[in-house]
Amino acid sequence: MLAVFMNMQYVVHVRAGAQKKEIQQRNNVFHIWTLSAASEGKANTEVIAMIAEYFHVPKSRVFVIRGEKNKQKVVEIL
Repeated sequence: MLAVFMNMQYVVHVRAGAQKKEIQQRNNVFHIWTLSAASEGKANTEVIAMIAEYFHVPKSRVFVIRGEKNKQKVVEIL
């Protein structure tokens, strides 16, 4: 299990509309492939769920703080 410290921020690169869900960490950047398309915040919702599952925290503690409409985002875990 990964230890998560309060108010941690992570750089995330999202590839929306992929054929399978996947999350990888390379050089302190998370690369996330989502099934959802990048429309109406669907991919962001899936990214939040995947980050929460990865770190074993509730979805309510995960926020996109920068890049809501971009492929590169900054996600914060409270």
